[in-house]
Amino acid sequence: MSGRAARKITGRILISGRLELETPAHFGNGDVVGVTDMPLLRDPSDGMTPLLTGASIAGALRAYLREVERGYGEEGKAGDLAGRLFGSLDKRRSVQSWLLVDDALGTATGIELRDGVAIDAKTRTAEDRKKYDIELLAAGTTFDLRLEFLESEESRDLLPALATALNGLAKGEIGLGMRKRRGFGRCRVNEWRMRKYDLTQPAGLVAWLEDDSRSEERGTDIFALLGVLRLTQDRRRWFQMDATFRLPGSLLIRSSTGQPGSPDMVHLKSLRKGGILPIVSGTSLAGALRGRALRIANTVLGEQKGCEFVDAIFGPPMDEDSNAPERARSAAGRPLPGSSRVNVEESVIEEGRDLVQSRVKIDRFTGGAFPTALFSEQPLFGNGQAEVKLTVSLRNPEAWEVGLLLLVLKDLWTGDLPLGGESSVGRGRLQGRGAKLTLRQNGQEQRWDLKQTDDGLRCEPANGATALEAYVAALWNYGRTVEEEKA
Repeated sequence: MSGRAARKITGRILISGRLELETPAHFGNGDVVGVTDMPLLRDPSDGMTPLLTGASIAGALRAYLREVERGYGEEGKAGDLAGRLFGSLDKRRSVQSWLLVDDALGTATGIELRDGVAIDAKTRTAEDRKKYDIELLAAGTTFDLRLEFLESEESRDLLPALATALNGLAKGEIGLGMRKRRGFGRCRVNEWRMRKYDLTQPAGLVAWLEDDSRSEERGTDIFALLGVLRLTQDRRRWFQMDATFRLPGSLLIRSSTGQPGSPDMVHLKSLRKGGILPIVSGTSLAGALRGRALRIANTVLGEQKGCEFVDAIFGPPMDEDSNAPERARSAAGRPLPGSSRVNVEESVIEEGRDLVQSRVKIDRFTGGAFPTALFSEQPLFGNGQAEVKLTVSLRNPEAWEVGLLLLVLKDLWTGDLPLGGESSVGRGRLQGRGAKLTLRQNGQEQRWDLKQTDDGLRCEPANGATALEAYVAALWNYGRTVEEEKA
């Protein structure tokens, strides 16, 4: 009976860096009993220190590398860089990972509690039994990462793949934790530290055993530190909208301070480097975008096909995973994805002002104040100066899907699509100021710049408006194709 052959490791490369959260993140512990519906994972030794498991880090790095190599939503194949670097398992044999990833303990800057609720698209009110609260690590929380690459003749050609995966953390393109596609878990590593140990020499082996740091090198470019070239292949396809809006009126995304004497409702704020600042949450933005996209799709495609079309972009609604056979159909004739292809970012609102308003419910029969129905709220007022930058991206876009997002952007731009609550009294209306649109396909990028001026809306390049209109036309043509299939 023969054993497994030794891997003949000739060296070890130790890589470390400090990971900092740019937006709140949730690393769950799986418990369903606690003060909140979704508590955080903490170090069991003290029950307080935030914990980011090595499995979560390795999984995020592996997924990013696979997306760069194969594209979004594509399964890995035998011999892929991701499978060789992080290991793989099939019916015939298993391949052990060449990368060891340690658990990371964090230093928290604070804990945030967020409320979430599902909104009925037809009534625009909260759905029954779909409210939850979630515990989040505040932005600015740091984790000390430590990874160890096992170097041998077999693994040496995987160093460019390792650098590509780690560069995703340096560029802020990898999200960690829950609801990454709704703005949570954005993070970045600003500086890397690297040590190389040559295990073929006694001095190198002793240095590794003693964790000697005298050979440590530092830098922001992980490719330069490892001495490798960048991968030339990137198969990812996406469409992204970075739009800047002005807030002429008020905005109220409800939250509670939990402090006695505070208003009943205040606008949502979150910890950032500049302090506790008002934000537009990713969940609120995604909910508004989905609701408007559904109305447009239902108008163009009909209710059934419209729902399938929007589910294929934004993912299935809450608590409908049990209806997998019904959702297996799609207007495009392919299975619906299990998660959203739309990514949204949390956005800080600049130059806003908090003011408290007292309101009262009116009895429609008497015309007087309704008993015990006096309440106060603290929305954010823009005063014509506040601005917010909203970022929305779509993975693996089709032409008609780009057209749908452009129509939703138009409604946001003109103030027809409000954000937050109390839209019936004029809150949440935005005015578009400028936008940068980027479409990446087949390794090439197209860009359009939109700018609102006193003379109207300008688009660069000169033929950009025609090109964008073609995507909207593709949506209408898609709708006609669906109608012909029905007939």
